[in-house]
Amino acid sequence: MNVHECGRLRLQATQKSWAIKAPFHITGYTFTAFDALIVELTDEQGRTGRGEAQGVYYRHDTPATMQVQIEALRAQIEAGIDRQTLQKLLPAGGARNALDCALWDLEAKRSGKPVWQLAGLDAPKPLRTTYTLGADEPEAMAEGAKAYAAARAIKLKLTDDGRSAERVLAVRQARPDVWLMVDANQGFTRESFARLLPTLAEARVDVVEQPFPVGKEDWLDGLDRPIRVAADESVQDRGDLEKMVGRVDVINIKLDKCGGLTEALEIAARARKLGFDLMVGNMGGSSLAMAPAFVVGQLCDVVDLDGPISLIDDYTPSVGYDDGSVWCSEAVWGGPLAV
Repeated sequence: MNVHECGRLRLQATQKSWAIKAPFHITGYTFTAFDALIVELTDEQGRTGRGEAQGVYYRHDTPATMQVQIEALRAQIEAGIDRQTLQKLLPAGGARNALDCALWDLEAKRSGKPVWQLAGLDAPKPLRTTYTLGADEPEAMAEGAKAYAAARAIKLKLTDDGRSAERVLAVRQARPDVWLMVDANQGFTRESFARLLPTLAEARVDVVEQPFPVGKEDWLDGLDRPIRVAADESVQDRGDLEKMVGRVDVINIKLDKCGGLTEALEIAARARKLGFDLMVGNMGGSSLAMAPAFVVGQLCDVVDLDGPISLIDDYTPSVGYDDGSVWCSEAVWGGPLAV
């Protein structure tokens, strides 16, 4: 969308807290809600594009800080900003994500073409998604895996407290049928990871996500990798890809990290050229947050778009979950206006 096509816009940025059904535990954090910033951009013809961002909690990127960033640019945004200019005005992060997705949505409504078509992609298809279990007692995680009866893929959050092997084996025993991955959220040491690897192989885990802290990527050098390793926190945007060549197998793309769908598509293209497999993830949130990530998911081998499953309330219409897959219609986000 060019500036002259965009015209003047009316900006609305609103903070919202999405309540979740139960506390969610990962390494170093417990979540009791998903806090979000919702951006709406309305043009002179009354067409509105929307975007939602949760920000990046471990970088202190919150709805409040995102709103400050956006309000500082209100005059430029309302004068008629385009996505290319936005990339230069804001760094990677939640504020740019919310604005970028709102601009994509608005462009779809203005052009009469869905976002996937604007992005040059094939028509979307349902995607098998992981259902995520927070770190808990092994028995509780096993019961949680059983409760996810529709899941065909499960992701386990692990903490380095000496009980990771118990958790993985308990879930595998409870659900011998599912595809399995684990996520350490930077929580392992090189030694603890080496001790856990045989159990992960025994349990047929396919991917281990972000085993080591950011800044310790060299711990992956020379590491025997019988299981695929994915980078999450170590790759924020395109600038982090080259350092991970030879160290990991999969790149987890999250729109809140990289700053929107525009950058996410660039990461996907560059990562593929560098030989990586692709994953799309989320920082939690509603269907409005999942919808643009669903577009990226069409390019990915691993899909983790289960955020709305844990919500007490969501938008209507919403993304749908059926037989372990996620589907997002154009009515949720990114579709042209109904005629």
